Amino acid sequence: MYSSVYYLLRSKQDGRHLAARPEGPESDRTYLLIFSADHEALSYLSAHAPEVRDRFAVESVPAYQLKGMLSRWGFAGIGLVSDPSGPKVEFMQRDRLF
Repeated sequence: MYSSVYYLLRSKQDGRHLAARPEGPESDRTYLLIFSADHEALSYLSAHAPEVRDRFAVESVPAYQLKGMLSRWGFAGIGLVSDPSGPKVEFMQRDRLF
């Protein structure tokens, strides 16, 4: 995971990244959504928010920068989207990465 590149969705309007809050006991925590490929990020938007697809840009980030980004912006961890159409998301806490 450390040498991988991941893709994020960033708002063109305010620069914030697309994030999620899982249901359950951790519903007060926000997780940064990341994708393994740029086309998966675009597929996610097309499936779940086609009306705002043009308001987001896909950006790439190397895995070694993720932990710093999470700390800087106050995310609890990442939500790795493995099936954008479902969606299927695996949530991982920041302190358990790398």
